[in-house]
Amino acid sequence: MEETRSTEELFGQLQEVWDQFDSNHKLFVEKGNKSAASRARKALGEFKKLVTPYRKSSIEDVKKL
Repeated sequence: MEETRSTEELFGQLQEVWDQFDSNHKLFVEKGNKSAASRARKALGEFKKLVTPYRKSSIEDVKKL
């Protein structure tokens, strides 16, 4: 059974993962840190996994209004 998470909780998780991506991307671009590029790609993968549950939760919230 899929765990239901609130839109706000998912938004917070998306924001955290985006911040990880942003900082690692900057390390790679500015300093050429190859491991930071790998971490940035990993963060994008995690971000992608959170998008669908966020969309579902958002739709449910709209239906409740």
